[in-house]
Amino acid sequence: MSLTLEANYSKKIGLPGYSSHQYSLTLKTEVTNINQVEAESARLHQTLQTAVDRELQKVGFLPSGTNGNGHNQPNGKTENGNGHSNGRSETWACSDKQRDLIIKITDEHKLDKTKVEQLAFDRFGKGVKALNKLEASGLIEELLEQTGQPKGRRFQKAGAR
Repeated sequence: MSLTLEANYSKKIGLPGYSSHQYSLTLKTEVTNINQVEAESARLHQTLQTAVDRELQKVGFLPSGTNGNGHNQPNGKTENGNGHSNGRSETWACSDKQRDLIIKITDEHKLDKTKVEQLAFDRFGKGVKALNKLEASGLIEELLEQTGQPKGRRFQKAGAR
């Protein structure tokens, strides 16, 4: 008896400027013994994940206002591939206090910045730096919930009460 396995792997990553990249692959294979299913499933998943991740590294077309690494270039400011600016201050659409709080929560709780960026894209259709004040507030509330912080708690400077 022959069994058909079908595996699909898909990944979507959010990029600045209301852009995203998505890639999906599906494979079918047959196994002759039900005891082979688990091992073949693991092999298919690894193969698909590797192929999808490799293809997503090819940037392709980006809307105007972004560089080849997918980072915004507001007002002539550029970022290198690791997200650090070229010496000029980074531009965020939210308030400075919101920016500082998002960074503080992310750093203090060692949150994966890629996942925070994806959360912003999933909820608001744009990257963290492009969030306006209302959207940034929503992201902050979500991050506080995820890290077990009470909604009313606000981070304070050392020594403040």
